[in-house]
Amino acid sequence: MALKVKLVKGLAGKNKDQIAIAASLGLRKTGDVSVQPDNAATKGKIFKISHLVEVTEE
Repeated sequence: MALKVKLVKGLAGKNKDQIAIAASLGLRKTGDVSVQPDNAATKGKIFKISHLVEVTEE
């Protein structure tokens, strides 16, 4: 099982931790999509920036 993560809001003005988490998920600018494994580490990252991303299961 995998998760498709899409950045739907921009990172401008966000704190450095949130920008770093988005980068670790492979998201750099609005509209970027990456496929991540469905595990605890990924879910923790998504939780921290849940207001910036849209997640769907693959």
